[in-house]
Amino acid sequence: ISQAWWCMPVVPATQEAEAGESLELGRRRLQSCIFPPIPHPEQQVLVRTPHPPDARCPLPCTLTLPTGIRQAFREGKVASLIGVEGGHSIDSSLGVLRALYQLGMRYLTLTHNCNTPPLTPWAPAFCSCRADNWLVDTGDSEPQSQGLSPFGQRVVKELNRLGVLIDLAHVSVATMKATLQLSRAPVIFSHSSAYSVCASRRNVPDDVLRLVKQTGSLVMVNFYNNYISCTNKANLSQVADHLDHIKEVAGAGAVGFGGDFDGVPRVPEGLEDVSKYPDLIAELLRRNWTEAEVKGALADNLLRVFEAVEQASNLTQAPEEEPIPLDELGGSCRTRYGYSSGASSPHRQWGLLLASLAPLIVCMCRL
Repeated sequence: ISQAWWCMPVVPATQEAEAGESLELGRRRLQSCIFPPIPHPEQQVLVRTPHPPDARCPLPCTLTLPTGIRQAFREGKVASLIGVEGGHSIDSSLGVLRALYQLGMRYLTLTHNCNTPPLTPWAPAFCSCRADNWLVDTGDSEPQSQGLSPFGQRVVKELNRLGVLIDLAHVSVATMKATLQLSRAPVIFSHSSAYSVCASRRNVPDDVLRLVKQTGSLVMVNFYNNYISCTNKANLSQVADHLDHIKEVAGAGAVGFGGDFDGVPRVPEGLEDVSKYPDLIAELLRRNWTEAEVKGALADNLLRVFEAVEQASNLTQAPEEEPIPLDELGGSCRTRYGYSSGASSPHRQWGLLLASLAPLIVCMCRL
């Protein structure tokens, strides 16, 4: 395995936890991820970050991804990338989104568990900590935005502009469809399985899989027993069933390994950790997968999506700047600065000017 994600889930202590506190916790976690310990120096962990090498980071920290990942493959190293799991981490702020990008974030999961409306009012997820069910999809909770609110659409466009992978694990079906139809670049489901094989609302239904195929997107299968067999017990063969189904409906280029070993309490028999990946590969080959299809599931499919996301990015384009409406912030601890004077506020005009100059400033700093 030659690539991995440092996933930064910022989960509130309670559903009513203030988003600012979650963001501060996330900032500390993200900083710790940028400079991880290196248990095996001969297999350096390469992390994309704008910071130059220093005493805390003895590695070549600045990479151009996904070319940096391919370089790591050639050198026998592990390419480790930073992801943020949960759109509540940006506290409904496009400025915070851009700050996380500058810190090295290269994928954002739009929503996560236990996101109350004040945290992500712009993209509904399942909102209960009691069980992994999408209450929006089961009818037990009212949707906040019927997929994506206008601000949620701006978030998607800004992620496209920056070149950040959009992750649709955890979101409602309506949000899946709205994002797949809006995004200029392919998206990923970083740890979701096939709904037709196991009818958990954390999995991807076939009509969405067909959209995945149309958009060149990717579904990376989650190994959690309850998403594989819909029971507490599962086995390696059942994981292969999910991979087979996604391949059949969306194509071999839409399949990936999602793992989630660090995020779930139960994993399939025969697939207890990454050391068992060769056994899963052997099972796929036994099922007549070609070597190229297996390589795609292991890495090449994700690299293809990542390359397409970077190609669709445009840092010279004016950023999305219209803030979320004040009345949608709910219980957020966000400042009200800039709202009172309306859209014509001079503070807003200065913000737009500075944001538009940001790419030029970055280029000058690199000279």
